[in-house]
Amino acid sequence: MTFGSATRSPTRPLDPARSRGGRPRSEHAHQAILSAARELLMAEGFAALRLEHVAARAGVGKATIYRRWASKEELAQELLTQLASPHIAVPNSDNTREELLAAVVNPMNAVTETDFGPVIRALLSQIATDPSLGDPFRASVVQARRAEIARVVERGIARGDLRPDADVDVATELLVGPVYFRLMFGGVLDLDFAERIVEAFMRGYAA
Repeated sequence: MTFGSATRSPTRPLDPARSRGGRPRSEHAHQAILSAARELLMAEGFAALRLEHVAARAGVGKATIYRRWASKEELAQELLTQLASPHIAVPNSDNTREELLAAVVNPMNAVTETDFGPVIRALLSQIATDPSLGDPFRASVVQARRAEIARVVERGIARGDLRPDADVDVATELLVGPVYFRLMFGGVLDLDFAERIVEAFMRGYAA
C-alpha cells in the first residue's frame, strides 16, 4: 500500500463556496483567487498575506475578492476546506483494520503529498490563536473528519471487531493526533508509522 493509493473522493464533500450576492460569480475567478492565496501562503506565510497581493496575482480587482470573502481569514478557511476535503472520506471496505489504516493514511497523505501540508503549516499558529480562523476550521474540516471516523468506529462495533464502548471522539485523536504531532514537532510520516498507530488503537479498543 502506498500513500498515493488512499481514497481522495469524500462521500460527504465539504462545500465552502459561497456567494455574497451582487454580480454573478465567476468560478474561474474564484479558483484563480484560491490558487493565488495558496501560492502566497506557501511562499510568505499568513502574516504577510494581503488581499491586494492575492488580487494582483489572481488578475482580479480587490473588490472581486471582497464580494466573496470579508477577510483574509475567510479566504484562508475556504482554501483549507478545499484542500482537505478530498482526504476525509473512508469508504466501507468490510475490513475494520483497513478502514482504520485509511483514517490515518488519509490525513498523512494530505500533509505529505499535497499543498494542504504547507498551507496548514502556514496557518497552524493562526488556527490555534485566532477564533475567526480556528472556529470555522474546527466546525468544518475537523468536524467532518470526526464524523467520518465515528462512522468507521460504528461499523467496527457493528462487525464485532471493536468494543461497544469505543469512544468515537477519542478515536479521532488517537488516530489523527499522532500525524499532526509529527507534522508540528518532526518525525517520519510513513506507512510503518500509520500501521503502528492502528495497532496501538486496536490493542485498546479491539473486541
